[in-house]
Amino acid sequence: MKKLEGSEVARHNNRRSCWIALYGKVYDITDFLDAHPGGQQVLLRSAGQDGTAEYESVHSPDLVEETLPSTSFRGVVDSDTIPKAQSTTKHRPQQKRKAPFPPLRSMISVNDFEAIAKLYLSPAGWAYYSSGADDERSRYEAARAFCKLVLRPRVLRNVDQIDTRTTILGKNSSMPVYVSPSGLGKYAHPDAECAFASGAGKEGLIQVIPTSPSMPIEKIINSRVSESQPVFFQLYFNRDLQKAEALIRRVEKLGVSAIWLTVDSPVLGKRERDDRLKAQVSTGFFISKEDEFGTLEEQQPGVAKVASSGLLNPRLTWDDIAWIRQVTRLPLVLKGIQSVEDALLAYEKGVEGIVLSNHGGRSQDTAQAPMVTLLEIRRYAPHLINSRMEVFLDGEIRRGTDILKALALGVRAVGLGRPFLFSLTGGYGEAGFRRMVQILREELEGNMALAGATRISELVPEMVNTQRLDKEVIGSIKL
Repeated sequence: MKKLEGSEVARHNNRRSCWIALYGKVYDITDFLDAHPGGQQVLLRSAGQDGTAEYESVHSPDLVEETLPSTSFRGVVDSDTIPKAQSTTKHRPQQKRKAPFPPLRSMISVNDFEAIAKLYLSPAGWAYYSSGADDERSRYEAARAFCKLVLRPRVLRNVDQIDTRTTILGKNSSMPVYVSPSGLGKYAHPDAECAFASGAGKEGLIQVIPTSPSMPIEKIINSRVSESQPVFFQLYFNRDLQKAEALIRRVEKLGVSAIWLTVDSPVLGKRERDDRLKAQVSTGFFISKEDEFGTLEEQQPGVAKVASSGLLNPRLTWDDIAWIRQVTRLPLVLKGIQSVEDALLAYEKGVEGIVLSNHGGRSQDTAQAPMVTLLEIRRYAPHLINSRMEVFLDGEIRRGTDILKALALGVRAVGLGRPFLFSLTGGYGEAGFRRMVQILREELEGNMALAGATRISELVPEMVNTQRLDKEVIGSIKL
């Protein structure tokens, strides 16, 4: 392995010849500059320098070798002999932190953790986690939809013992809740996805590992409490079929129990909070002699765009489902179904599950709330409920009553993404995650008892009055 001098690496610091050092390894990324989804300026800031700090704030350590060809590797270098790239984080205004953060026993609701997260996270972290697309109406409509559903409790039933156990794709779960895949977990806590893996195992839940986690997939898998602990894997379908197959084979070998294919993000939604923050710390506009009104420089991409580098695939179609079926026998779930028509197509394709989701309101703003999609399915294709295809739902789940309503209307389990990320902040880590799970468990158990149900199978549609939300279901559909 060739050992390079720092001075040699430093010479390759421009568009014509761009080298970058990551974790002591040097890569020639000249030919990759134009292909980088986050724009070439992101990479040129680190040209001829050690870009590890900036890189690992967004990407998993192993992503670089998965993305670049082996011919890009130039050798190793002593990181102390080359300058460190200036991280954009140093230009961000410092958040006001209250120390120490409240003890976990004072966390009473899921929303309490969000308040802590807003204090703890960097501006970039908060913008990435909390933002939705455009005006963020889809995100808040999802929460409003739950409020428009009201419960119809049954009384005088023996509810002394409550059982929240269920199965998800045949795997046991202590509660009908799973950990949704979420990127950039290290903004919340250094242990990130590993804390989820360990905590989920201890609480009897199932984690869906994101395609591009903030740490190696192998490390996350090894953080489980036992080899029998089930985990699922979210797949963004790579345009390069060889890379897509290699990733599937890799996670198969690691022992994941199902593939959750994300289908609601062929392109990246416009995350304005993220973009505004970048605009504030970038040069933005400059005045030139040629243009007294100023010339718009290349816009600096937000964290979301950089983090999604190479993940999104606008060419993904229903035909690719058959290809995935040929590659793996793992159960397949389509994450991001937003209409009854697509729910029916998924059923016809024989997938094992669908997630009613609009990507947490982060892809297309004003896309209807997942709960409205569920009512749409109940009206026009009720045979899909409790069928061989399991139905899941995510988006703005915050209360035990939210979980109960979704289950009563036919959902197998619900996923939480942002809230679980928030639970890690404030230095809480795995303990914070487990505290949030316990809060949800207590709320679900209590509300099941109040509704008159002792087990999940006793939660039935008649326990939910949907009339106010039914009005938002599309009036007629040609199926």
